[in-house]
Amino acid sequence: MSTFLHFVAIDSIFHKWYTNVKDMKSKKNLLEQLKSLPHFNKSTVYQLGKQLGLRDTTIDTYISRFLKYKEILPLKKGLYVSVDFFEKNRADISYSFYLANVIRTPSYVSSWTALQYYNLATEAIHSITSVTPKVTRSYQTKAGIFAYQSMKKDLFSDFFLVKGRFDFYIASPSKALFDLLYFRTRQFRGVKIENLKTLIEELRVDIDEMDATEQKKFYESIKKFV
Repeated sequence: MSTFLHFVAIDSIFHKWYTNVKDMKSKKNLLEQLKSLPHFNKSTVYQLGKQLGLRDTTIDTYISRFLKYKEILPLKKGLYVSVDFFEKNRADISYSFYLANVIRTPSYVSSWTALQYYNLATEAIHSITSVTPKVTRSYQTKAGIFAYQSMKKDLFSDFFLVKGRFDFYIASPSKALFDLLYFRTRQFRGVKIENLKTLIEELRVDIDEMDATEQKKFYESIKKFV
């Protein structure tokens, strides 16, 4: 091999090595930025990628690799969280509720999940239950199961924002119980006011532990339907 061809070969090897190192560095930098986010969508990844001088096609490749090597988790189509961030916060119930709000918007945590949050129910549940004015839907993800039940828009109310490290919307205690019964009885079909206490006890909901003001609100809202 001539000296010229020898140097061309070396230059080609160096260029390939440099490109690979640059690619790995860009991918690592992008992933490090994603690790600081509680959730992100593709638009966010594109914005961060552009700041690193990456093309959209390159970013798409990175997203595929992140998913393949389980460095990010899909929450639903186009919505993700890094495994690193999730593992650090998975024990924080406020983060799970925050994700429930984000995965399907608008929505608020309610029914069984909210009643457990208020220590009013002991029923074992395996999903985070929420209410939405959109169609009923469930998302089974590596971050958990998120179940959404459809509520009429005029009843999509009586929830509030809990502020903290992760903000989330949740039903008041009275509305959480109202929502549970609304769905369990198919909008209170066949329910009579005199049988209400027995029905609640059968569901193992301790309404006596509910604040007196909340109890009053619950019975007032129920009387409009039974």
